[in-house]
Order: sequence, then C-alpha cells, then structure tokens
Amino acid sequence: MSHLQNLLLDTLLGTKHVDSAALIKLQERSLCVASPGFSLMPSDIRRLVNGFAKNPLQTRREGLYFKEKDYKCVRADEYSLYAKNENTGVIVVKTHLYLLVATYTEGMYPSVCVEATEKLGEYLRKKGS
Repeated sequence: MSHLQNLLLDTLLGTKHVDSAALIKLQERSLCVASPGFSLMPSDIRRLVNGFAKNPLQTRREGLYFKEKDYKCVRADEYSLYAKNENTGVIVVKTHLYLLVATYTEGMYPSVCVEATEKLGEYLRKKGS
C-alpha cells in the first residue's frame, strides 16, 4: 500500500466519519489513489476539476453533479468545495498537485469529515504536494 493511500485510510477513513476518499492528480486529471471500493469515473473527475476552474460563485450557484447525484454546493472557494444531497455529502480540497475528495453518508458527522479533509489538505500543501 502506498504512503498516500495509508494517509487516506488513517487520517480520513480512520475518523469513522468519512465513507470514502480519493486523491486526483490535477495536471493529469486522473485518479492517483482511492479507498477500497471507491471508484471515480472520468466524468466525475472532470466535474470536480472544473468545479475549481470555474468562478467559485458560479459553482456555488449551479451545484455539483457527482456520482450520478445532484449536490447543493454549500461552500466554494479557492481551496475548498463542499456539497450535500440530503444526508450525504462530498468534500473536495485542492492542494498544489491534487484534489482530495472525501464523502460522508447518513449517520456520519459532516463537520468531522470537513475537519479531517481540510487538515489533510493543509498537510499536503505544506509538503508541497
């Protein structure tokens, strides 16, 4: 198992408030690593990357279509995108090289998912990743 995959499993899934997680390489627009059983289609990757390429206000207004669901965007800025659909959500944090993606499901605390994802994103930015 790679160092990056261990980071995802330990720091995100280890909280028990992240259902699945992945790292997307920004330049290549491709999946780098993901938690077991979590797959992202090229169209999902493209939508996430484009969510940051657009004006954050536009992304916030339009929402996010991810994994065949429409999500209401509750935060969109230079480094973070948060979106929810009923009791599920997706948190996306941008670093220099990656998009860090984490999802939560019903029964999980979104705030814990956000905090863990943002902290890992900050760690990766400090490492230059």
